[in-house]
Amino acid sequence: MKQFFKLGVVAICSGSIALAWAESANDLTITGAQKGASSDGAIPAFAGRDTPQAGWSAGKVRGDYWKYKDEKPLLSITAANLDKYASKLSPGQLALFKQVKNYRMDVYPTHRDCSYPDWVQENTRKNADSAKLTASGDHLQSATLPGLPFPGAKTGQEAMWNYLTRYRGVGAEWAKVYTMVSPRPGSTDWISVTSRQTLYFPWGKKGANALGPKDSLFSIYYGYDSPAAFAGQAIVQTFHFADNEAEAYYYFPGQRRVRRMPSYNYDAPQIGFENQYTVDEPWLFNGDIDRFDWKLVGKKELYVPYNAFAMYDFNKSVGDVFKPDAVDPSARRYELHRVYVVEASLKSTMRHVSQKKVLYLDEDSYLALIGEDYDGQGKLWKTKEGYPIPVWELGGTCDVEPFVQYNLLNGRYVDDQTVIGAGRDVRYFEESSDPRFSSNYYSAENLRSISER
Repeated sequence: MKQFFKLGVVAICSGSIALAWAESANDLTITGAQKGASSDGAIPAFAGRDTPQAGWSAGKVRGDYWKYKDEKPLLSITAANLDKYASKLSPGQLALFKQVKNYRMDVYPTHRDCSYPDWVQENTRKNADSAKLTASGDHLQSATLPGLPFPGAKTGQEAMWNYLTRYRGVGAEWAKVYTMVSPRPGSTDWISVTSRQTLYFPWGKKGANALGPKDSLFSIYYGYDSPAAFAGQAIVQTFHFADNEAEAYYYFPGQRRVRRMPSYNYDAPQIGFENQYTVDEPWLFNGDIDRFDWKLVGKKELYVPYNAFAMYDFNKSVGDVFKPDAVDPSARRYELHRVYVVEASLKSTMRHVSQKKVLYLDEDSYLALIGEDYDGQGKLWKTKEGYPIPVWELGGTCDVEPFVQYNLLNGRYVDDQTVIGAGRDVRYFEESSDPRFSSNYYSAENLRSISER
């Protein structure tokens, strides 16, 4: 006999995935996730927002104050027992076991404690009746932010805009961040770059902010400090909600000038990383979604990165965590969660180095936790992981900052947005009058003034 169990807006039937609506809003969280546990209890009921143990304050190592920090793994997945757990792994995860020698995933008890401050929840309730996409479905036309635009997303575009507008405060700062590309096979030479970064979200300030047609999604600044070949280079870039491309300006110290980068978007290679890292690959996906057709396939139960506090331990060295073939297993934590499966197929009128993308978004937060890219021949090319934690200074919302992207065809991987080796944590700002959190800071004129030496 076939067995069914509700998964928010999705039901799983004999292993297949199909969309279906829950019977009652009382069964759902504010995001549209199923409140209840899975039928076997492996995924618990929703627990509400997480809080730190006493003594934590921003700037301290987060994992030291997590209430479950002493938990032990329930199981470890290796090549030897892979068949037993394959049904709860993505194609990209399965590929890593075949490619990386001694690859291991340690699976811990599941915790469902990603939530939002009360005022963000109220904005989300408003959006349930009022948020809209443009006619194409590719751009967000109206919403009250910060807040989830589309609780209980019905389309792939809605699910993606839930991720792209995740609440991260008015901005974030990295005093030092590493961007790394592992060595070519047979080499020991890493690309290891350090920079200072800030993110700014104009709509992220506390309150109810009505999205306007000319508003920007976010702005970013990064100024490179090392190695010597990068030192002094800097960029500001702004991504928009509306139908226009990102604005990017780059400072080249050798020329002592700022240049506009009119095509620094989508699959344009990021400067200096040997074509291993494109502009739309940070955080598993970044920027405009309009080159793909997005399909919300349904939900699955998968082992995904979750509560990955070790990836935020700024006292660890890069050598402790980033090994030549993969991130060290001790820095990766996995839990069993329900995830939305979102497939993106390249539009026939568009071009992109990836012909297909698959993202797996957390049921409770819509965070992108794992992903895959396929090349022009339909071959699995890249697999990605994002490492989420609850951000206590933002009222228990969860965020993904550090992530890793494995190139299965050449054996190299990219890591970015981590504070490993930095000596200082990422800093989130609920509110701030700092000039870095204003649109003027991300102009060509300001980039020139703060970069010239």
